[in-house]
Amino acid sequence: MLDKLPKRLLVQGKALLKPIPYASTLKEAEDGRERFRKWCQQHSQIAAAEVLDRGWEQLVTFYRFPKEHWTHLRTSNPIESPFFALRLRTDAARRYKKVENATAVLWKLLLIAEKRFHKLSAAALVNAVFLGARYADGVQIYNRSQEVAA
Repeated sequence: MLDKLPKRLLVQGKALLKPIPYASTLKEAEDGRERFRKWCQQHSQIAAAEVLDRGWEQLVTFYRFPKEHWTHLRTSNPIESPFFALRLRTDAARRYKKVENATAVLWKLLLIAEKRFHKLSAAALVNAVFLGARYADGVQIYNRSQEVAA
């Protein structure tokens, strides 16, 4: 979205966009989207608002998961982070003549890096999500049929 804005409007655009994914409810995030849309219309930057609309579902998907998991879901690069230590040392692994030796070094580096991995908050809720529990704004939704059965 920011690449659609001219440099003179970047600071204002960032200030309007930043609070959207950190809103406490989906309604607040939608209000932030509306503020950004109005701002784009005032400054004739409709293309930026259209980009936000196209990616809206992906941006707010985490609201359908437990609130405790939001910090993990909001990350911009969950795959690359664990491999940061490896990227620093891949040049050293290229010096090995045998692929097996380089693989062993990289595997050992991964085992060491694994000790520093961030633990999942509320890991017990992962099973509930897997079993199909539904969440709205981070709070579990119970159906009437579940309440009657309980």
